[in-house]
Amino acid sequence: MEKNNYNPDVLNCIANLSNDEVFTPPQLVNEMLDLLPQSLFNNPETRFLDPFTKSGVFLREIVKRLDVGLSTVIPDRQERILHIMHHQVFGIALTELTSLLARRTVYCSKFADSEHSVGHFKTREGHILYTPMQHTWQNGRCIYCGASKEVFDRGDAAETYAYNFIHTNNPEKFFPNMTFDVIIGNPPYQIEDGGFGISARPIYHLFILQAMKLQPRYLTMIVPARWFAGGKGLDDFRKEMLNDNRIRMIHDYPQAYECFPGVQIKGGVCYFLWDRDHRGLCSVVTHKENIASEPMERPLLEKGCDTFIRYNEAISILYKVQHKEEKTLYDYVSSRNPFGMNTTFHGTKSGKVRLYENQGISYINREDVRKNVEIIESYKVFIPRAGSGSDSFPHPILGCPFIGEPNSACTETYMYIGPFKNEQEAKNAITYIKTRFLRFLVMLKKVTQDTTRSVYQFVPLQDFSEPWTDEKLYAKYGLDEREIAFIESMIRPME
Repeated sequence: MEKNNYNPDVLNCIANLSNDEVFTPPQLVNEMLDLLPQSLFNNPETRFLDPFTKSGVFLREIVKRLDVGLSTVIPDRQERILHIMHHQVFGIALTELTSLLARRTVYCSKFADSEHSVGHFKTREGHILYTPMQHTWQNGRCIYCGASKEVFDRGDAAETYAYNFIHTNNPEKFFPNMTFDVIIGNPPYQIEDGGFGISARPIYHLFILQAMKLQPRYLTMIVPARWFAGGKGLDDFRKEMLNDNRIRMIHDYPQAYECFPGVQIKGGVCYFLWDRDHRGLCSVVTHKENIASEPMERPLLEKGCDTFIRYNEAISILYKVQHKEEKTLYDYVSSRNPFGMNTTFHGTKSGKVRLYENQGISYINREDVRKNVEIIESYKVFIPRAGSGSDSFPHPILGCPFIGEPNSACTETYMYIGPFKNEQEAKNAITYIKTRFLRFLVMLKKVTQDTTRSVYQFVPLQDFSEPWTDEKLYAKYGLDEREIAFIESMIRPME
């Protein structure tokens, strides 16, 4: 009988578990390490830090590369491993559990001073630190991470998720008088904020900013890609990152499951290389259906843009649209909650104004409308605020639009586009909204399911005295066969 040699990597197994802090598969770790100059692994003075280690996979893969790279510099393997453990790899764990797991991964023992530890340290922690911490509350929130006191003010026996690395103004205190050549890792992405329903605020940007304070030569992390367009708590961070010409490389995954099997992260994920001594363009690679695009050297902010264009193939299309210098549809799109009624509002069976709501159609009186009263009597187009989503290309991007007749309004479930002079203009506007061309331009700004007014900033305004088709729009903007094929590979038809 043939012997079964299957020996799975336990860290691959852990990476497939569902968790608030997403574990990183070893293959992905090595793709990130490949971004670095490989000469770093041949230098016995290079120092690496994972300041939010979970499984210890980053540190383990670094040790493996150093073990090979230093084989001629320090020929004795035992001496080499001890040198690497004591002088080159450092970590700060997220929780007590992950500190034990990381030490077990790197030192082969959850205690660094154990007889089983390959690190032979004199302390239990070795160079993978963890200290139980509490949040610092002010007006009901942590001053460092923004966590809700109501949610996270727990007893000493419960995990507080007060992550060591970001709960200080002095991150250098963890390893005093030490500089790092590389800071690398996969930080926690968000933390519950005690808002309505399932509500969370992003925190991954706090780890990036904290790491930059240490001024490493290189910084590489994998994080959600929502920062490309900003949003909840990320606007200032987006501006800072997109204007930082030290970002040398970005690998973008619009579908997060290509990095993290079985994990859904709206807007996808990306990993980047920040190079302290680099000043210039960024090499951008987009991964779609397990195929990587050709790298493109370009600025993170294109002319006239305040958001990152994640698809290289979209740049030429956007340039052609912007070249005509037309007004945009942005000024004709309402803000969220256009008539002052939230998604839970329900009308009655009678009234002078028809109300399109979450559960269908009801009726209200004019005095129930709190905003945009003047729009009620006009023709407009209603469109769902939650854009249609998909886990695979092509995407629908937007929900199906429909005409809002005179004496109609909607709850926060919808937004409106308009107003229009008559029913025919509204119908022609719908033909435009349904085109792949328009929804492609919306996609360039839309990184979550939520379809806010801002996602229409690249969409040019058209003459709505006539209907529109993709063919007319492709011809108007001079798109070539390659550009048309890319749009149609990304956006599905809307019936």
